[in-house]
Amino acid sequence: MTRPILLFPDPRLRKACAPVGRITPEIEALAADMLATMYAAPGVGLAAPQVGVLSRLFVMDCNKDPEAPRAPVVMVDPEVVSASEALNAYEEGCLSFPEQYAEVTRPAEVRMRWTGLDGKLHERDFDGLWATCAQHELDHLNGRLFIDHIGPMKRQMISRRMTKMKRELARA
Repeated sequence: MTRPILLFPDPRLRKACAPVGRITPEIEALAADMLATMYAAPGVGLAAPQVGVLSRLFVMDCNKDPEAPRAPVVMVDPEVVSASEALNAYEEGCLSFPEQYAEVTRPAEVRMRWTGLDGKLHERDFDGLWATCAQHELDHLNGRLFIDHIGPMKRQMISRRMTKMKRELARA
């Protein structure tokens, strides 16, 4: 089932999320809903606070090739174990900021550790779009947004556009 995606400036997007701890049927259902929502949007990542759940969980699938099989990753209580000194700039967007993009510089490679839906600890290296996405989604769990990584003028411009868009949607 797809869930509605919160739009900036919803205050829940700025809240740090609580650890999940144990994998329960509710967490499994949330992950399934989030994957369905992400694919329908369409997007490459989605964090629980974006659907109004303040828990440390995100999903991602950066296989953008429609011919390639889906490669969903569900991270519960994720953390960055290490990050490269080398940086990568990527034009980021966010499902909570429709049609808004900005270049964000982040470590080019990260090693992530998380609990999987199988209840086991996983660790994996990510690079390219996968590394960018993992860091972007992890930021959501800490109440940080991609606009926090850009200059004040561009951040203010995107914030104003989103406030205007939300007002127009409320009137519709």
